[in-house]
Amino acid sequence: MPGRPPARGRRPTERKGDVRERAILDTCEALLAQKGYDAMTVGDIAEGAGITRGALYFYFGSKQEVVTALVARTVEHLWERSLATARAEEPRQAVAAAMHRTVELWNEHGLVMRTAIDLSLTVPEIGRLWSHTADLFIAAITAVLERAGVAAGTRPDQASAMARALCWMIERTFYHASQESREKLQEASATCAHIWLTSAGLTG
Repeated sequence: MPGRPPARGRRPTERKGDVRERAILDTCEALLAQKGYDAMTVGDIAEGAGITRGALYFYFGSKQEVVTALVARTVEHLWERSLATARAEEPRQAVAAAMHRTVELWNEHGLVMRTAIDLSLTVPEIGRLWSHTADLFIAAITAVLERAGVAAGTRPDQASAMARALCWMIERTFYHASQESREKLQEASATCAHIWLTSAGLTG
């Protein structure tokens, strides 16, 4: 799998743990909640981060690049969750762990996740990030299904095809549930886990 696509215009000397960049991204996430993507401006982000517009442009060339970097930071956590799921040995435990971690991520960063989904069709960099995230999650689900005894392959009744459908079902279910409440996210998680276990033949 390819790594994270770099946002255009980023300076090669930027440090991963840079405090100022973190402040910019944290401010962007807060402004998404306060104003939404369309109403938020570069000036708003700079002011919230306590820097000038010129200083912000040292790190990012546009509002779109800031949001892309925020999405990248957020989905990296989902990548870690996907890898953990793929490496888990017992299928039931893997499903439970995957759904628990996914609920945590949507509880903490649901707005960023929804923004990523909304912009994935119109912002190429975010589209690539989201596709890569989905591919990793599909691979993890496939591994769990195969360990549970589902045949490998791409036919409708085989692990790869089933995993792809499960991935996009989970994405859409969590997208809607996260707009309602934490309780709805828990309900969504339980439903998705049940469907995943049923698909794997593990509900008996």
